Amino acid sequence: MSQLPVPDRDTVHVWVGRGAGGRPGPAGRLLRRAGATLLGRAEAEIVVGRTRGGRPLVGAAAPGGGEVTLPVSVSRAGVVVLVAARRAGPVGIDVECRRELPALALARRWYAPDELAWLAARPAGGRAVDFLRLWTAKEAVGKALGVGLRGGGLRRPVPLPEDPGADLLRPVPGRADLRVGHPAVDRELVVAVAVADPVCAGGGVEVVVSDVGLVQRAGHDVAAERSASRERTSLPVVVRGS
Repeated sequence: MSQLPVPDRDTVHVWVGRGAGGRPGPAGRLLRRAGATLLGRAEAEIVVGRTRGGRPLVGAAAPGGGEVTLPVSVSRAGVVVLVAARRAGPVGIDVECRRELPALALARRWYAPDELAWLAARPAGGRAVDFLRLWTAKEAVGKALGVGLRGGGLRRPVPLPEDPGADLLRPVPGRADLRVGHPAVDRELVVAVAVADPVCAGGGVEVVVSDVGLVQRAGHDVAAERSASRERTSLPVVVRGS
């Protein structure tokens, strides 16, 4: 699945890859593809590493010296790995597989009262997905901010999700500099994308998704995997005292 971006619009590019043997595909391949596409270089010229804070970093040598870098984010679930990249500034992505879970019990522990009330009022058959939509939005916003879920990230407000498949990135309550939404990627996945400092506050942010299918691991992907893996936060599945 892919689309063509709209010229002169704030655009997030998302690459979706799948691994084999029950393991996620290597993020390094997708990170290099992101760098080649958005920095206009050959994949062999793209360097994948991480910042001092542990965030994945994609860059290439700049003409005349120095380095040009590309904001990226990585997330995994099951055999799926997603890479988001954005020329305009910080980006965050998070993915979870759709599955049954004790949505209300988890929400009582992790979410704010208004989010719990919203979830309790939702149809019972869809509460697990609605819980995951809130969770992934909080994760994606934390990644766009460069802090993950540290400092009470699960209590960080996010817009209550709209109908599934709505591609619009919406403002985060109280933060005009942040937007988050749930682009349609795969029926078995819940995906959230967030951006910091949108270029056009009233013009929206476009999300372009490219599904590259099976992604094979190569020897030089090991370092890139280590660099990207630190951005993943696991969803808690055990609830105590609730």
